[in-house]
Amino acid sequence: MSFPVDPMRGWTALALLTAYGLMCASIWWAHRRRERARLLQQSQLGEATAGEARVLVAHGSQTGQAEQLAWRTAESLHLAGRGVRVCPLNDVDAAVLAEVSELYVITSTYGEGDPPDSAVLFADHLDALDAPRLSGLKHAVLALGDREYEHFCGFGRRVDAWLARQGATPLFDRIEVNQLDEVAIRNWFERLSMHAGAVAMAGWQAEPLDEAGWRLADRRLLNEGSPGEGVFHLELEPVDGPLPAWEAGDLVHIAPPQGALNEAGAPDRLPRAYSIASVPEDGRLHLLVRLRRLADGRAGCVSGWLCLHAAVGERLTLGVRAHPVFRIGDNAERRLLLVGNGTGMAGLRAHLRARDPSRTSVRPAHGAGPVVVPCWLFFGERDPQIDLHHRDELHAWQASGLLAGLDLAFSRDPAAPAYVQQRLMERASDIRDWVKQGAAIYVCGSLNGMAASVDEALREVLGGDTLLTLQREGRYRRDVY
Repeated sequence: MSFPVDPMRGWTALALLTAYGLMCASIWWAHRRRERARLLQQSQLGEATAGEARVLVAHGSQTGQAEQLAWRTAESLHLAGRGVRVCPLNDVDAAVLAEVSELYVITSTYGEGDPPDSAVLFADHLDALDAPRLSGLKHAVLALGDREYEHFCGFGRRVDAWLARQGATPLFDRIEVNQLDEVAIRNWFERLSMHAGAVAMAGWQAEPLDEAGWRLADRRLLNEGSPGEGVFHLELEPVDGPLPAWEAGDLVHIAPPQGALNEAGAPDRLPRAYSIASVPEDGRLHLLVRLRRLADGRAGCVSGWLCLHAAVGERLTLGVRAHPVFRIGDNAERRLLLVGNGTGMAGLRAHLRARDPSRTSVRPAHGAGPVVVPCWLFFGERDPQIDLHHRDELHAWQASGLLAGLDLAFSRDPAAPAYVQQRLMERASDIRDWVKQGAAIYVCGSLNGMAASVDEALREVLGGDTLLTLQREGRYRRDVY
């Protein structure tokens, strides 16, 4: 028996294939453009000439500050006529070290002594029994940290100690930096000038924030009556001019208001980092901010101002910061397995909004829907009736097919209290299938408790070697705080 051929169906299929091809081409072209920019930046530093010391500047960065300092370090060495290469610590192994005469490490510490994600692969070398001897290597370490943590600069200290054990010779003592203290950072560049022949830099400061160039456009409480502190959805917009460019996964640094004091009662102008919860096409920069309470019951300096005290329309000082560790990168065509808790919804929401089928610029002909690469969200909070942030939006994404799965865990659920890592264990078989089909995993939320437990659960579900491979391929990314 034969059936009549519907020509419209064929044209629709062709249109879908064409649209998908255009989308893939645009993603590939954007990736190539970013890669060319990176290579241009590297090439401008120059290569070592015959007989010249081979110099490597390696960074372990989570929010981009160590990477920024690494490029500034390379610039100062290059201006002195040195051939310099810059790379993440994850790209450094025994073969790379064998070709290097001088190594400059700039690395942050994550939590209580952990490596940042761009250094976790290098951290494995620190425990290897067959680690190479480095007797011909000179090195220096700039360790970034926060004295609020017990293991201040713990990972930087660990790297420095490992280099010494392997026989490397320090150019000068390790320099430790508390919360980007400018005096300590200037000391680093002075030592570079004295001991490494680098050009002395006039000074250093973090990328400037946009002084009073933004305003609070909207604020609403998302979880009234929650057993936890309030979570507020904030919308910010420039006072004048267009929105800056950013990508899903990026951060914003917000300075405390004038006259703010820290917990010790001293003036506080250190900016706080927040995950951006929107994409530029939204027309505003969105944040999810939880009100932080200090031990004495006072509201946190920045969160209290943003959530309680700043009037709608009030100006604020901020800077949008690229966060390559949590951007989509080469995962644009992959399924995404998104895992988070609390205000970690912000970073995950940005990735979902970037893929929202109702917002895509590539649309097939004849009324067919856009191509949707599905996502799967695991999310944890406190109360199931109150704390599911952006509930309606999540359900709309389920209906559209963007969210192929939505697994929720609530620690104060009277019927079945649970945490997000338990949901991962319950869906272990399906998660393994998604990863086999090429899925990438993105984790956003609190470092203490959630991130470590999720990492442990994923290691049990997938195996430590598989998770390490995903990390090496850029398919396991985290934005945890």
